[in-house]
Amino acid sequence: MAQYSRIEVATVMKDTGMVPLFYHPDIELGKKVLKACYDGGARLMEFTARGDFAFEVFSELNKYAIKELPGMIMGVGSITDAGAASMFMQMGANFIVTPSLRDDIAVVCNRRKVLWSPGCGSLTEINKAEELGCEIIKLFPGATYGPGFVKAIRGPQPWTNIMPTGGVSTDEANLKAWFDSGVTCVGMGSKLISKEILANKDYNKLEELVRSTLTLIQNLRNA
Repeated sequence: MAQYSRIEVATVMKDTGMVPLFYHPDIELGKKVLKACYDGGARLMEFTARGDFAFEVFSELNKYAIKELPGMIMGVGSITDAGAASMFMQMGANFIVTPSLRDDIAVVCNRRKVLWSPGCGSLTEINKAEELGCEIIKLFPGATYGPGFVKAIRGPQPWTNIMPTGGVSTDEANLKAWFDSGVTCVGMGSKLISKEILANKDYNKLEELVRSTLTLIQNLRNA
């Protein structure tokens, strides 16, 4: 069962401005990545459930977060059907992220008051998602649409909360463009938790990168 309501999760997304994305089949490595992100100030993690037996890995990581990392909100991404969403919610997922807009996932998440963030690529899809109760839209793939798309959408719809994923990096110019366009937060995967960091097991570097990126986001917002 989720430890945090969808409103609580949405609030943390808005406050911190970043959701790290991560998947690896090694549970112990995952714990170290999770702790490095936590120590760097992140309070959300989207576990991208893309591998075989990913549910087992997520279950262990979520238990670890609940026991050892107070305030860390674990969610699951790359969910493509209601059955998978239900299974991960049984394991305590606090939010569900999808690559596309699916009504069936909206229904099962809303039933349990769990935040769901669907991948949308048009104003029509965004409107449909909001009609279904979506708090934060996932713009995916972000690189395809860019900050200009977000700015255009928020012109007529300033109430729309958007989280681009894909095409977001730790580079200041990149982040400035996104936040200047009006995004609520950003999803960041390999540009943050890189293959190099994982290969070298450089968790101190990851911690510092998370910390500096969160600081940069706050500075850009306050500028």
